[in-house]
Amino acid sequence: MTAPAEVRCMLMRGGTSKGAYFLAEDLPAEPAPRDALLLRVMGSPDERQIDGLGGAHPLTSKVAVISPSADPRADVDYLFLQVAVDKPEVGDRQNCGNILAGVGPFAVERGLVRAGEEETAVRIRMVNTGDYATATFPTPGGRVRYTGDAEISGVPGTAAPVVIEFAAGAGNLLPTGNVRDDIDGVPVTCVDNGMPTVLIEAASLKVTGYETPAALEGDQELADRLRTIRLEAGRRMGLGDVSDATVPKLTLLAPPRDGGAVTTRTFIPVRCHTSIGVLGAASVAAGLRIHGGVGAGLAELDAGSDRVRIEHPTGFLDVESSPGTTPDGLSSARRTAVLRTARKIFDGTVFPRSAETAPIPPQPKGSQR
Repeated sequence: MTAPAEVRCMLMRGGTSKGAYFLAEDLPAEPAPRDALLLRVMGSPDERQIDGLGGAHPLTSKVAVISPSADPRADVDYLFLQVAVDKPEVGDRQNCGNILAGVGPFAVERGLVRAGEEETAVRIRMVNTGDYATATFPTPGGRVRYTGDAEISGVPGTAAPVVIEFAAGAGNLLPTGNVRDDIDGVPVTCVDNGMPTVLIEAASLKVTGYETPAALEGDQELADRLRTIRLEAGRRMGLGDVSDATVPKLTLLAPPRDGGAVTTRTFIPVRCHTSIGVLGAASVAAGLRIHGGVGAGLAELDAGSDRVRIEHPTGFLDVESSPGTTPDGLSSARRTAVLRTARKIFDGTVFPRSAETAPIPPQPKGSQR
């Protein structure tokens, strides 16, 4: 399939992110031409993404590719792609739980799933990791309803609720096999409950954890320490060389200030998140329940409830999280669920900028143009 001059596309807000949603059949099947097309759609590489759909930030430069699933446990397959803003790169090494919030409504809108008369539950296989989730949302009269009274931090106004429940993890919640690791003299807990995440007590890096994202991003000494920790944590977590990857995420933890369980600042991986990702929050919530882990002494958890309220720079995110074990006796999360919202912004045709005017991606060493 040659790159089309125009592509059917739906722009949606999913949770606290925004992205372009496509049917897989409308894009080139091979990754290289598909990614080249998406760079032109989003306007990358350009720090303003002035010539595309991107919003000049990683949280607004995202893509969901949806197709019917051949897996009997799922209705649709969801491939998440992170389009870099200022580099000609498209990454597929992570999921996005915020963009996930729009997958169910999109599947109904495109006719991949038949809507129920009151509500619809869409079973989703997340292609990036092979994990599963079920999104349930209102469809009165067989049509997706986007309006409602659900409110989430980081999004103005209210919208219809999208309840996302993740299938219990089959793997080890602690990918290094340790409750704590010491990296560059800093105690960390490496967790994976849908998103590889490194938990770090903010005070151990000589920050409070209450700084603004901009202030933390401007701290070069902190950035250097975080890069060292991330590279080594990625290796220990079995992710290999993560110097050019967006995972693992790094989350700084501090005692709560607004009635939640813990205060967080998350790096994705260089920019500091203005809120927190859904799957990152799921990993944080599960990690806080690990006895002896980093954050266990900071978190204020309600022993009688599964709810963990994660404070972040613009509010909070509630996660229903209960601990469990795998058949092999490894730590896992028995149940993880979150409430998100989503909204269709436009549905139509996007016209990518021409390949002739797009910047030429850098060539690998030794290659010839």
